[in-house]
Amino acid sequence: MALAKKPVNGMKDILPQEMQLRDYVMGVIKDTYRSFGFTPIETPCMENIANLSSKQGGENEKLIFKVLKRGEKLNLETAAKEEDVVDFGMRYDLTVPLARFYANHANELPAPFKALQMGNVWRADRPQRGRYRQFMQCDIDILGEPGNLAEIELILATTSTLGRLGFSDFQVRINERRILKAMAAYSGFSEDAYDSVFITLDKMDKIGLDGVERELLENGFTRDVVDKYLGLFDGLKHAGDGLAYLADTLGDFLKQEVHENLAEIMDSVNAAKDAPFALVFDPTLVRGMSYYTGTIFEIAMPQFGGSCGGGGRYDQMIGRFTGKDVPACGFSIGFERIILLMMEQGFEIPGAPPKKAYLIEKGCPSEQLRDVLAQAADARRQGEQILVVRMNKNKKFQKEQLAKEGYTEFVEFFRQT
Repeated sequence: MALAKKPVNGMKDILPQEMQLRDYVMGVIKDTYRSFGFTPIETPCMENIANLSSKQGGENEKLIFKVLKRGEKLNLETAAKEEDVVDFGMRYDLTVPLARFYANHANELPAPFKALQMGNVWRADRPQRGRYRQFMQCDIDILGEPGNLAEIELILATTSTLGRLGFSDFQVRINERRILKAMAAYSGFSEDAYDSVFITLDKMDKIGLDGVERELLENGFTRDVVDKYLGLFDGLKHAGDGLAYLADTLGDFLKQEVHENLAEIMDSVNAAKDAPFALVFDPTLVRGMSYYTGTIFEIAMPQFGGSCGGGGRYDQMIGRFTGKDVPACGFSIGFERIILLMMEQGFEIPGAPPKKAYLIEKGCPSEQLRDVLAQAADARRQGEQILVVRMNKNKKFQKEQLAKEGYTEFVEFFRQT
């Protein structure tokens, strides 16, 4: 039986052309984030299953690739529950591992700590355009900063990175979990119904206001509560300043500091940004992770038709490990979707040195080969990118294949007789 040539469904092989682009983008990301004071770290690809299943990861906890116990620890015959056979899982994001990392090393780190983390994560998801079961995440997080300077710096660093990569017509949508809760409380929903309401609201861009109304009623909420809730969104359509409108309408249901905090974030980002993008208050933005406690944000790109990154404040996650809450906020770029868009747009890496190929005719004597290798070494010392390769019989086809890999100049060395 022949072995399978194709990768596992939802995972992919990366060809040289894409790999070159990925290396370039990772370099821009690291360079930009370092300029904002973020420090690279790395965490393992596997975590204890209890950490990953702590009811903080929302729907992602249903998508964990779980790792069976090994050797004598694994006894399928006597296993009565999942814990008897599973002890680890592949990480589904970088935030839970970061929280564990910080809890374990806080005494060795500065305060606040600005972390940069890039690495693959795994989700047993349904593959589709821009969505894989193994994919790269690029996160920046600020731990130990209780004020909104964290949100401001995260948004500025992320948007500066996207600007350097050539993106301009994108939005950063921003909201506050406490605003979502205040809107629900004002309308008359009970606190234990908030999650259900937010799950429906999160579908607004797909099913519209009428669809949200229909689903809320189908879920058993009363007409007067639903009407009062949807009335807020009708009012927002005619409000020049949606944030100010909600602050006035919600009254005591929304603390003044929440409105002022979000307004200061937006004003500060708009004053300091160096990339052309729009920062938009969006009260329908929910984000599915239950660990968010305050500000939430998301990148919307028209070319993709969906989210290309997001994040928010999660002040209570580290406390799950230590018993003491630590202010925390993070932003993740949708790396795979950014790469997809750049490839579809035919992006060319700027400033890359020309790629030159030395083609050596087969049968060249050793002395000539040594001379060619010495020339290649000298050219590389001058900053050139040189490929030394034997000349194929079908030289025309060989050059065409090399041209696809970005080689623009060919130097031929024929056998000396």
